[in-house]
Amino acid sequence: MRPGDPRLRAFTDDHVRSLLSELHERGKKFGLVWPSATTDHTIDGCVLVCFNTAPLSTLLNLLTLLLDADREHTCDS
Repeated sequence: MRPGDPRLRAFTDDHVRSLLSELHERGKKFGLVWPSATTDHTIDGCVLVCFNTAPLSTLLNLLTLLLDADREHTCDS
């Protein structure tokens, strides 16, 4: 997903916080921890995530990678 994708405007702070919680949980399994990741401010209708103010698309792309890795890991077991 690209940072300018118009679908990102539909996400609220609460949605993003929920996605961050999921990122924390899924990342632990792979030894990936982002203790300071949180929502930041909103610019031009898009919620920023505090990975040095990364766009929401970065969070969604990370979650997609973790979900894919989890599926591959489960299939290999």
